[in-house]
Amino acid sequence: MGGRIKLIRKELKMTQEQLAQRLGIGKAALSMIETGKSGLSSRNKNILIQDLNVNPDWLENGKGNMFNADPALNSFRLRTDNTLPMQSVPLYSIEGTAGLVPLFSEQNETKPVNFIHIPNLPKCDGAIYVSGDSMYPLLKSGDIVLYKQLHNIEDIFWGDMYLLSIDLDGEEYIVVKYIQKSDREGYVKLVSQNPHHADKDIEISRIRAIALVKASIRMNSIR
Repeated sequence: MGGRIKLIRKELKMTQEQLAQRLGIGKAALSMIETGKSGLSSRNKNILIQDLNVNPDWLENGKGNMFNADPALNSFRLRTDNTLPMQSVPLYSIEGTAGLVPLFSEQNETKPVNFIHIPNLPKCDGAIYVSGDSMYPLLKSGDIVLYKQLHNIEDIFWGDMYLLSIDLDGEEYIVVKYIQKSDREGYVKLVSQNPHHADKDIEISRIRAIALVKASIRMNSIR
């Protein structure tokens, strides 16, 4: 299996450090897994399958495609998530709502621009378009993320992907990032998928709104 882990990393154009960070292990531990000197934990398998869309049959025995047959939809599920047979998820325009804070407020009366109908996904509160390339190649500008709003920052699952509204000098910045623990008191670390974007510590007090990313939809343009 170690050789297949390396193939996955190469296909995703990730360094050992980046994949190790995503799996929540050290670079040395990942190196041992890739060389067959150590095994892959169940937690790490779940991250590869659920977060990175790896085909579980290929991961276990090399059969089939490396990634799931429908790469347009990535589902980011926790093992305790209950899926719904079908749900209608409202798709919002951030420009039309003036940011996440009004959208997440209890008095929100924003009308969605459309609805997304997807079966067998965890409950989602809404969906928005992604801008920027900080999470490339997992997400690219124009993709859609489906989210579940968090009401308490203490409910964070470290290492998972979040949609955030951050206050920087009085301006709102909306980003999608992995959130990890910071060495600095009162801060969290925002981690990008794209190696050209540096990790950044941000004060928790600057986070104005937050939601857990539950799934993403890849928007491909055919010309």
